[in-house]
Amino acid sequence: GRFESPFLTVCSGTKNALSMTGSSDMQYKLIKEMYTGCEIVMGNLEIIMMEPSRNFSFLQSIREVTGYILIGLNQFSRLPLDNLRVIRGTTLYEGRFALAVLVNYQKDGQYGLQELGLTHLTEILEGGVQIIQNKFLSFAPQINWLDIVKDSSSEIIFNDNGPESESQRGDGKEKCHKACGDVPCWGPEADGCQILTKTICAPQCNGRCFGRSPGDCCHMECAGGCTGPHDTNCSACRNFNNSGSCVPQCPKTHIYSKLTFKLERNPSAKYQYGSICVAQCPSNFVVDESSCVSSCPKGKMEVEKTEGVKRCEPCGGPCPKVCIGTGPAERQTVDALNIESFRNCTKIQGSLHFLVTGIKGDDYKNIPAIDPEKLKIFSTVREITDYLNIQSWPTNMSDLSVFSNLQTIEGRTLYKGYALLVIGIKSLTSLGLRSLRKINDGGVYITRNQKLCYQENVNWTRLSPKSSRPRGRMKNIDVKENGALKEGHTCDPLCSSDGCWGPGPSQCLACKNYRLGGTCVEQCMFLTGDRREFATAEGECVPCHAECELQHGRPTCTGPGADQCVACARNKDGPHCVSTCPKGLMGEGGVIFKYPDRQHKCEPCHLNCTQGCDGPNIGDWSLMPTKNRHSTIKWKLCNFLFKSPSSRTTTGIVVGVIALLFVSFSIFVLTVLYRRGLAIRRKRAMRRYMESGESFEPLDPSEKGAKVHARILKVTDLRKIKLLGQGVFGTVHKGIWIPEGDTVKLPVAIKTISDRTGRQKFHEITDHMLSLGSLDHINVVRILGICPGDNLQLVTPLSSQGSLLEHIKHRKNNLSPQRLLNWCVQIAKGMYYLEEHRMVHRNLAARNVLLKNDYMVQISDYGIADLLYPDEKKYFYNEVKTPIKWMALESILFRRYTHQSDVWSYGVTVWEMMSYGTEPYPAMRPQEVPDLLEKGERLSQPTICTIDVYMVMVKCWMIDENVRPTFKELANEFTRMARDPPRYLVIKVSTFIASIHHYLAPDDHLQRSADLEEMNGELEDQEAEGLEEGPSTHHLYMSPSRSMSRLSKMESMRVSVVGTRERTHGVAHLSFKGTASFRLKDCHVL
Repeated sequence: GRFESPFLTVCSGTKNALSMTGSSDMQYKLIKEMYTGCEIVMGNLEIIMMEPSRNFSFLQSIREVTGYILIGLNQFSRLPLDNLRVIRGTTLYEGRFALAVLVNYQKDGQYGLQELGLTHLTEILEGGVQIIQNKFLSFAPQINWLDIVKDSSSEIIFNDNGPESESQRGDGKEKCHKACGDVPCWGPEADGCQILTKTICAPQCNGRCFGRSPGDCCHMECAGGCTGPHDTNCSACRNFNNSGSCVPQCPKTHIYSKLTFKLERNPSAKYQYGSICVAQCPSNFVVDESSCVSSCPKGKMEVEKTEGVKRCEPCGGPCPKVCIGTGPAERQTVDALNIESFRNCTKIQGSLHFLVTGIKGDDYKNIPAIDPEKLKIFSTVREITDYLNIQSWPTNMSDLSVFSNLQTIEGRTLYKGYALLVIGIKSLTSLGLRSLRKINDGGVYITRNQKLCYQENVNWTRLSPKSSRPRGRMKNIDVKENGALKEGHTCDPLCSSDGCWGPGPSQCLACKNYRLGGTCVEQCMFLTGDRREFATAEGECVPCHAECELQHGRPTCTGPGADQCVACARNKDGPHCVSTCPKGLMGEGGVIFKYPDRQHKCEPCHLNCTQGCDGPNIGDWSLMPTKNRHSTIKWKLCNFLFKSPSSRTTTGIVVGVIALLFVSFSIFVLTVLYRRGLAIRRKRAMRRYMESGESFEPLDPSEKGAKVHARILKVTDLRKIKLLGQGVFGTVHKGIWIPEGDTVKLPVAIKTISDRTGRQKFHEITDHMLSLGSLDHINVVRILGICPGDNLQLVTPLSSQGSLLEHIKHRKNNLSPQRLLNWCVQIAKGMYYLEEHRMVHRNLAARNVLLKNDYMVQISDYGIADLLYPDEKKYFYNEVKTPIKWMALESILFRRYTHQSDVWSYGVTVWEMMSYGTEPYPAMRPQEVPDLLEKGERLSQPTICTIDVYMVMVKCWMIDENVRPTFKELANEFTRMARDPPRYLVIKVSTFIASIHHYLAPDDHLQRSADLEEMNGELEDQEAEGLEEGPSTHHLYMSPSRSMSRLSKMESMRVSVVGTRERTHGVAHLSFKGTASFRLKDCHVL
């Protein structure tokens, strides 16, 4: 099907998966007819089993697919979906993939898919990508799919495809056009470059963007990128497209009317059809409130309105269901086998027969007797088109109340001239047809029902006034033996003279006075009761509206509407009683806001009010928070212009405002002083506990007792507040330590180390735990406490500034060469201290280095792997989170961890710092790294590093671990460089000046001071440790013969740069000769 709006052409998709209906020619012809000129595919786009000669240029008009795209078993070379922007993924292939490209090549042939051609695809809203077994496919597997998929955790699978981005391999084939630069491409043409709209965005952008600047953010309603910041500049809409503008919802179907004071139909209303707003639904769709749907939901039925428009409306009970009645030879009577087919039926097309073979069963046909309870299935029946014939009935049922909702018997086909027959039912005492009001044609035949009463009182002419049948053919019950008069079986006094169907006021054919919910009553609750009523012209008692105020001595309302109350219970808007005055309702001139006056009448707010008001006076504006698209909170209020109040009133207002300001200022000062005192207490307590320690007897009698700075804590001493992160060995929480016997609450970081196998417990204190607790160095995170148990908890001071990795990522434009080299020195010092204490780190990386302040870093997460059993460590290092890209080659291949393997990780950490937090080998999977390293390839030279700094990194990555420098030598080397930073690190002048301005700006200084204040007295810690925070470095003094023993071995080496080094972080090709020397062959980027 096809639907054309003034702005877009929408066509239907398919659901065939990899199956094909008809021949290939028929399939191609059908696809061409469906998608020629189509812009939005409402469903799935499936192209399968097409030959190489097919022309698919008609697909270039498609801009959006709401389901998934499946390209499978084809032989053509290119898929020309050049204008496709968005795949919504409302339905997914195999429940997982929004884009699936499978097996598109000719077996033992030369034809197959070579390019996808999705040059403008910029977003997949739901689902992943699967591209497998495409023998000739190039470029597509190297696309930055994480920029396209909305959910970064979506599956992205590539297997057994053709050449993959040979332009980076340098073999001269299938290169991207030079206009693409570093950006991947869909093909070799200049217009085949991938359009990046997510990974290049500034942090201020919450969605997509059209540039790298903070002002280049797309509107929040955009999907797939944009050309500008407005909702009319979107490539596609995240929610709905309203005549070219992207909106969160289509114009509502009802708006508030200032004239009638109620919601009325909006002449500008539009309906949601897929992702677009349309003024009229397609002819094959149904309107359900404000949406176009293919069928009505449960509880609603399809009703045709004026001009052929079909709408879904509530059923008001069971929705109409037409069922075929009984009568034909194969369905002669209602029985135990067919009674379920009448469940939820409201209309019987035909007749209903109740015969003895159905009620009591038929042994000849092996039909059991019917369960009397199942006859209640007929309680939903309202109409029978032919006749009702009852000749048998369960003996334990004394009436026909299962038909209590039957209203009409049409009598289109009659049984010997009768529309209602009740014959020979010995247990029947009353008919119980309380809702029967019409028998359009046919007579009534009721006979040989020995106990039946009340039927003689029924005014049968009232039920069938148009019947052409003679009334003489109606046979009533014989009353000679059990007549109603003899035994007092008369109708209820509240029934009218038209008779009744049985005893009680609910069985009346008509009421003498009033009727309430099907039961006759003497009076409606006009003047009494908790819920007052009024009476209709037909005598029906109807409750007043809920907003009507109860009246005493007079009626509460004159009708059912909110505008028919005598008085309102709460507020009155025009003639209507309402619970609250309108706030934020859409009206003809925009959003409507009203407030209740003293008489509880709703009056309009001033035109300047954008978020409502509380009254007409100058102090009655409403102060309400709203969020803009950048999540910034704005406060809006109303501006009113009124006559000036009297001088006395003015004086009172001024005095009140001054008093309020004084009280507020006093509270503010007291709060600051209290928080300041609390911070000082925490600071002093932290220093006290850090300076003190505990002495432990040695676990081995041959050893000396040790002074341990960490304390053994109880689980009750710690409170976890917030999860900060998860790592290979456990979790880290922000928490509070309440020392035993003290009231101060110290902010700490709690690292929980757990054994995933459940075999290892940490109830006993080990030598290694004591070794961790005894470490004390300015560049190593101190362990304050050890909490043994099922899971081991290590308590450390809480770092206010987070990890070094996040810091250099977010402040890369504010980092000076001096600071970077100082950090290199400090990390080397900390690692040398760990080496002196025989502590192998195993997981050194920028993420495991914390900032104590802007100038001081500390190493964390050291020695944790040694707390676990050997097989448990192997378990962790087989995980996906194993830091392969930071590990030395001997650690990856042989699981050998030494201080020299930590030197390798130190080199990668320095590379991270100099590359501003870029991940090593970003385009490679971890399992590919070992082969890369064995071939002699290493990380490329960062753009800010001179060859001197880069050579130090390369020395850390030597194959022979014995040739790598020690941490002592590294500390000395970087100390030397830190004396003249601009000589070794080259940073753009504009960036360096921005760094200086950043740290000299007074506003930023105040902000940083506030941050330090908030982190519990960090400012005082810095003052007490001023020597630690200065930019100067502390040197490690070594003998000249030792200090340069290894570094000098490579002093004469030179690097030849082949071509121009790109400003991207890739992999450098290095060739190693022997075990102790190497030659830098080239340094170009893959």
